Formats: sequence, structure tokens, C-alpha cells
Amino acid sequence: MGSQPEGKAVFDSESAKEMVKELRASFVAGKTKSYEWRVSQLIAMLKMLEENEQPIVSALRDDLSKPELESSIYEIGMLRNSCRLALKEMKHWMKPEKAKTSLTTFPSSAEILSEPLGVVLVISAWNYPFLLSLDPIVGAIAAGNAIVLKPSEIAPASSSLLAKLVADYMDDSCIKVVEGAVPETSALLEQKWDKIFYTGNGRIARIVMAAAAKHLTPVVLELGGKSPVIVDSDIDLKVATRRIIAGKWACNNGQACISPDYIITTKDNSMKLVDSFKCELEQFYGKNPLDSKDLSCIVNSNHFDRLLKLLDEDKVSSKIVHGGERDETNLKIAPTILLDVPKNSLIMKEEIFGPLLPIIVVDKVEESFDVIKSCGGKPLAAYLFTNNKKLTGKFVAEVSAGGLVVNDTAVHLAEHNLPFGGVGDSGMGSYHGKFSFDAFSHKKAVLYRGLGGDASLRYPPYTRGKLRLLQALLSGSILRIIRALLGW
Repeated sequence: MGSQPEGKAVFDSESAKEMVKELRASFVAGKTKSYEWRVSQLIAMLKMLEENEQPIVSALRDDLSKPELESSIYEIGMLRNSCRLALKEMKHWMKPEKAKTSLTTFPSSAEILSEPLGVVLVISAWNYPFLLSLDPIVGAIAAGNAIVLKPSEIAPASSSLLAKLVADYMDDSCIKVVEGAVPETSALLEQKWDKIFYTGNGRIARIVMAAAAKHLTPVVLELGGKSPVIVDSDIDLKVATRRIIAGKWACNNGQACISPDYIITTKDNSMKLVDSFKCELEQFYGKNPLDSKDLSCIVNSNHFDRLLKLLDEDKVSSKIVHGGERDETNLKIAPTILLDVPKNSLIMKEEIFGPLLPIIVVDKVEESFDVIKSCGGKPLAAYLFTNNKKLTGKFVAEVSAGGLVVNDTAVHLAEHNLPFGGVGDSGMGSYHGKFSFDAFSHKKAVLYRGLGGDASLRYPPYTRGKLRLLQALLSGSILRIIRALLGW
């Protein structure tokens, strides 16, 4: 796994140390801090995406059999939007924010400056290898940082292309890519960073966080979890199922952190929902979905075997009501619906991250909230389909998740005015739009005072009168201040 190709230099802890030293020298010299440098790198990234769309689409096809539409829109298109937004808004983001001051420091003025953190590490995931690698980097560049990207070795064609393109288009003295597997990642994690941004699973996130703790390095962890979908009755089932399909199978065949993981609906509604899924899935992927070119493959044999283990468990395999076909040669599993799976089955104990979709049935839709809580943790996303405003209010108030969507799935990912990130087991920190800029910035507080009008109030010798006046000033009450000044 960690072996080096013949003729390729070994990347070890010493190599990582030298790389960080070089990047820190560029940062200390102020190269990344200027507005002009930030603009030049974002324009370079845009040019890189525009001139290499077909090689990127080909790499994603090699790694994941990803359809061209998904590659072009969900990876390249969203990255272009991120770059354009940053170019449009970055000057405004960089401006100091005026802050109010209180009587305690009167007379004074204050502001909050966004300053770059320094040298940051981005460790990305394999399922959206371009989007999840470069989208955080847009924020890191906009904030003025030097950057190391470690793409996932599980998507080797994408990793190799990322390394080549970044070296060709971006400033190599400030932005670098390190390919490799566990040894290279371990070497990077031994170094001191000013922030680590990791996208992946909880197991590796704990390793990243433990390494960061040794240097008191802050982290952003973008993880996942079992994202539920509550489907109420008395709704347009055709629209609901199509939108669930779009967020599940049309998002990398379920291999997405915000992919619907399981559905909760009432017994009375369950078979209507299953029938609607059967109809819409056949329209989208045909009678033989394994032959469809619009369905991604499973990324590798390990993940393929993991999904079959979930599907072939004795108490689960009998619950398949649609799909279940598999093609081991091409690593494909058809869209699969399972009805009324046991809550103690393996498929309900871990994030599925694939084309399997269990349906849990309840007597009343309000019982869905207890089911979500019983699954443990706080998911990255939660979805509700309903026309009931009272149920919507209860959903928003009671379900804790990274993000909520009512009457759709996954679309909040594309809204740059909303923070994207997890809570609890699904991660910490957020990004997208200005939230990406903030994730890689330090908010520095600055207070300005003059040297005139110095009062003796804060200096010894301390008296009861000084104490009363200082207490009044800290309270912010004009009446108390007047009373203290009058000696009352």
C-alpha cells in the first residue's frame, strides 16, 4: 500500500518537514497575503478547470465510472462557482469589520481583522476527488494561506491528475500536492500545521485529531453519518421519490457523505413509496441498471465486499423489495430498496455509503424522531418530505444534524450562503462561500485608544469610590455610573 514506484523519491517525515519549512518561508515573506496573489491563484484554478474538463471527466470515469453529467456539474461546475464567488466577494471578506465598543474602554474604537492562519493541510476524500480537494483550497487561498493537499490514493487517476494540474497551474512555492497512502499521510501528520482540514470517515478523523492535538493544531472534520429521510403521507410521491433518487443514486451511486442513508415512513405509506421507487428507478436506469452508463461503480473491491456483507446478512437479505443485483467484475450494485429492516441489523449500525436504501416503518410519522435518535449520533444531513407545517417545525426544532432540507435532498450543498459541515460524530467546523474564508482565517481583535484623557480610576491606590465607579462602568448602566460619581 505504501510502496513507492521505481524511480520515485521516498516521501518521509524529513521530506514533509522540508516542504513545510519551504512553505512557511513563503508565507512569512508575505507572498500569499496580498490580494493580488490570491486573485491570481483563483484565476489560475479557473483556467485549470476550463482547460482540463475532459481529462478530469476521464479520470473520474477511470476511478468511479462517474457519468459525465455528474462530473461536469457536481465537481467541475461547483468548483467554478466557488472560484467565481471568491473572486467577486474576496475584497469585501478581507476588509476589517467595525466593532462596537463599550463604556469600559471609552473613548475607543475597534475592528476585527481576518488574517491568514499560515500553512494548512487539506486531506481529501475519494468519492468527489476534485470537489473535495479543491473547494477547501479555494477558501484557503482566499484567506491567504500556503497549502499542502493530500488527495486520496483510493482514486488514483484523480490523484495523479490533481498533482500534475496543480503543479502546472498554481504557485508551486505556496501550494503543493503530496500523493501517496498511509506512510505519506503519517509523515504529513507529524508536522506542525496552522490548520488541518480533513474529509473522510470517523476512524481516520480520530487519528488526524490525535496528531493535531500534539501541536495544538485546530481542525475542520467533514465526516458523514446515517442521514435519514422522513417521508410523510399525503404528498406528491413521484416528486419525493425522484428527489430522493437524485440525492442517492444520482450522487455517485450513494457514495456521498450527504446521501440519504435510510427512509422512515408509515406502514400505510410504505408500499406506495416502494412502488413509486420501482417506477422511477426503471425510468432513470432501465430494466437492467447494471448496464446503465448513468450509474457509478463502487470504488474498489473492499467497499464492494463491505456493501455485500450488509446486504447479505441473514435478517436483511429477505427484506429486498427491489434491486439487489450485483456485478463483481465491474464493481456495480444495482439501486436496492429494502423494506422493514431490523433496527439491530448491520445495515442500520453504520453509514451505508453505497446504493442500498433501507426503509424503516412506523405507525405514526411523529415516531420518526425517536428512530433518528435511536440510530445514535448526529448525521451530516437530514431530510423531510411533508406538507405539514407543524411536522416541519418539529423536525427543525428536534433533529440535530449538520444541515436540514425540507422536500428535497442534497441541494443545500450548492447553496454558498449556508455553512456546510457536521456536528458531533458527523464532524466539526464548516465551509462553503464566506464560511470557507472564515475556516482558514483568524479573527484578530484590534482596539484603538488615544493617550489623552488618562483617568486615575484603574490605578492604585484603590479606594471604595474607585471600586463603585468601576463596577458601575462594567455594568454599563448610566444610572449606576451617575450614582457612583455622586457618591450615592
